[in-house]
Amino acid sequence: MNWKEKKAIFFDLDGTLIDSVPDLALAVNEILVKLGRKPFSEDTIRFWVGNGAQTLVKRALIGERDIEGRQIDDALFENALTHFLAAYRKHLCEATRPYPHVKETLHVLKARGYRLAIVTNKPEEFVAPILEGLGMAALFEVWLGGDSLPKKKPDPMPLLHLCETMQLNVEEAVIVGDSKNDILAAQACGMESVGVTYGYNYGEDIAVYHPTVVIEEFGELLNIL
Repeated sequence: MNWKEKKAIFFDLDGTLIDSVPDLALAVNEILVKLGRKPFSEDTIRFWVGNGAQTLVKRALIGERDIEGRQIDDALFENALTHFLAAYRKHLCEATRPYPHVKETLHVLKARGYRLAIVTNKPEEFVAPILEGLGMAALFEVWLGGDSLPKKKPDPMPLLHLCETMQLNVEEAVIVGDSKNDILAAQACGMESVGVTYGYNYGEDIAVYHPTVVIEEFGELLNIL
């Protein structure tokens, strides 16, 4: 497939451009130990990432990915969230790295004239320091965090907001992501999508959510854009 009409590419961050789980796991386990709880393995925490900091902390406190309907003491949660955010600030780029071929592919896409943006559920305050720490900030025109707007993915609001901000029609943009949140947000506003198979997505096959295209390696974007 070749999308000649596309002008902009929106990227998810965690699980798509970068593997941030090692640093997120450090921060999660730091707060759990402070609370006198048992830490979890990095592999376990990997399946909890993707819905923002609040959901990650709730999953850590409950010890499971599925937290729907589960109750958490408000004071405990707020305390844990505060300590998690403070801990993560200390670990933003210790072990976080771009996935293979990400940086060189982004440089080629930008050289081809595509406008690049980031739309992530990660809190906005962490996005710029990570991009700067990895030498990637200059590649992107704009970025949105999970708390930048009243709603986050899988709601389409962030995608529509980027289109409005960048003066684009939905048809002129495509989103690249590893999670069902990315694909569902795209489908909700009629945007085409690229699903990557190597990310987090809670152990599910991204193809189940019917992205427009599925790729196994980030560099494959150069074949379709």
